[in-house]
Amino acid sequence: VQLQACGGGLVQAGGSLRLSCAASGRAFSTYAAGWFRQAPGKEREFVAAITGSAGRTYYTDSMKGRFTISRDNAKNAVYLQMNSLKPEDTAVYYCGTGWLPSYYTSDYDYWGQGTQVTVSS
Repeated sequence: VQLQACGGGLVQAGGSLRLSCAASGRAFSTYAAGWFRQAPGKEREFVAAITGSAGRTYYTDSMKGRFTISRDNAKNAVYLQMNSLKPEDTAVYYCGTGWLPSYYTSDYDYWGQGTQVTVSS
């Protein structure tokens, strides 16, 4: 599986962005998918995850209600809709796939290259 993330950019606080992660390879729908982010000088942290069937979603508490993860298996894509963005959301955002939705980077087998999100105050 190869992943390609895009959709990042510069946005003012309170604004919105929609990140996309396009996957190539077979059986994409059998994999869970997740979004993580990494700010300068910090470890990669969990943002959201979704099961292969899109039946269940998971979020870190600080992003619940602002971010929405979704997927379209027919298009082999996963999305992250981010609303009410804050300067502290500034980071490189990565998508990953693994067998199960997980809060841990070690549970993801494949990663995209990351897309930069910068939120100005």
